[in-house]
Amino acid sequence: MVPPLYAGLVDDASLLPPSATDLAEAEAKFHEHAAAWYADLVGALLVPASVVGAEPVPRIARAALIGDIPAGALPATVEKLRAAGMTIEHVEAAVARRGEDPQPGLALLSAFAAHESTRVWAEIPLSWGLIGALDTVAEIRREGLPIAPKFRVGGLAAELFPTPVELAAVICACRDRDLPFKLAAGLRHATRHTDPETGFTHHGFLNVLVATLLAVDGGEVAEVAEALAATHPVPLVEPARTHRDAPRPLFAGFGAANVVEPLTELVRLGLVNGGYE
Repeated sequence: MVPPLYAGLVDDASLLPPSATDLAEAEAKFHEHAAAWYADLVGALLVPASVVGAEPVPRIARAALIGDIPAGALPATVEKLRAAGMTIEHVEAAVARRGEDPQPGLALLSAFAAHESTRVWAEIPLSWGLIGALDTVAEIRREGLPIAPKFRVGGLAAELFPTPVELAAVICACRDRDLPFKLAAGLRHATRHTDPETGFTHHGFLNVLVATLLAVDGGEVAEVAEALAATHPVPLVEPARTHRDAPRPLFAGFGAANVVEPLTELVRLGLVNGGYE
């Protein structure tokens, strides 16, 4: 009932700040999602590493570790989870703060990926050093290590929201290097919109999906940016419907505090057919 284009699109980010959900509650809800008709839409439960030491380790088939602790402490955390029987689908961790050199952090995460044989999503700031970092990630991948970039496209300040042109350039840069990517923060709705409370304009996950399809098809930055800038679903729905039966290229997905919210929008737009139980 969930087309291949949307398979695993939405990770369960119910444990990430500012959520007050505890691990037991998130675990129970995730199992509900996994048993629901829309299960194919849902990726992994994102589990902050800082939570692992404070609460009992859950038994979740598809869990991903969010590295909100020093990189040097990640191996011990992974070992603890594996010893408890948890399968870690991947690890996500930042390589640098905005304005810092991302290269040292990339070196640490690539060494971690090599040692743990674990897929790593390296969160690279959309600032100075980005293109060099993408070149480094592409080189690491050519060596056979399972590492790929992740980008934050929102936050608590206006400068953390890239413009359509800026994000289009990043998507095209990933395409040119054959890099899958994940996104975090700001993707609250299917289409681009302005939050009436903050005044920040958020990217839409459907915009990103269609923009990536255009990029993979050879679109230039201007064309990709046009798709990202659309504030109405009409120009986005038909391309999405046309590609619904093919695997999603490059855009690996994003996290949502409530995975039912993006599902509801996809159903409303007629892109996913199904019913609630």
